[in-house]
Amino acid sequence: MQRVENGETEPRGNSLKRIGATFGVAPDEILDWAEYEDKGLLTSLNLSALSFILFPLLGILIPLIIWISKKDKVKDINKIAKDILNFQITWTIVLFIGFIIISSSAGYRINSTGNIDAGIITTMLITNLVFISFMHLYNIVLIIVNSARINKEKVVKYFPKIKLVR
Repeated sequence: MQRVENGETEPRGNSLKRIGATFGVAPDEILDWAEYEDKGLLTSLNLSALSFILFPLLGILIPLIIWISKKDKVKDINKIAKDILNFQITWTIVLFIGFIIISSSAGYRINSTGNIDAGIITTMLITNLVFISFMHLYNIVLIIVNSARINKEKVVKYFPKIKLVR
């Protein structure tokens, strides 16, 4: 403890936890974290949104986990992460609502005519396939374009997005 007070060493690990416990603060609050630039991390954060391909909610969760772990430590991570998350949340909402509307319209047509026609089912399946393919392609293109923008140190542009994460 005396070496830390005299500036002879930097507190790490267990020492940092003990000092924090003594003063009732988190170890992160003790150290003066200076933001540093890391284009690689920002690009990885951006590309992590591609996990939506496996399951749409992963496109939100994985960037969120990366952002929380590096929040306020990497330059521009807060703005980029918020843009990614707002877009991915908006995209996921639109994807699910669009799927429900397309599927419901087929159900409505079946109920209004009383006939379960193969044409109605086929039309619904094809429309859903086209809609989902378009949505996935749009998301992939935006992620790739914005990864290139991060490498060129330009501002990322995700649209449309509802600002849910502020």
